[in-house]
Amino acid sequence: MSTEARNIRKTLVGNVTSRSGEKSIKVTVPFKVPHPRYKKVINRKTVVHVHDETNTANIGDKVEIMETRPISRLKRWRVISVLERAVTADVAAVNEVDVAASIKA
Repeated sequence: MSTEARNIRKTLVGNVTSRSGEKSIKVTVPFKVPHPRYKKVINRKTVVHVHDETNTANIGDKVEIMETRPISRLKRWRVISVLERAVTADVAAVNEVDVAASIKA
């Protein structure tokens, strides 16, 4: 059976919390779970080490990741896409300059 399709892999969406090295990031994936006895919803998180082949994700970005074969000792996930870019200080400074210029004009 050489025409078998590739099996479906798990995907998660989370925020980049660290750029630990070249082509490596840490992604925090939040989820909610009810308390076993009291049933109150508790916020939990999972931190996964992710392979970022193109080195495009920055801290604060929202990314979609996919399960993959082991790439290193800890990395078992890879970046599919960057869904949302984080607002950085550079962008905020540019917007601040634009606002100041428009007030003076």
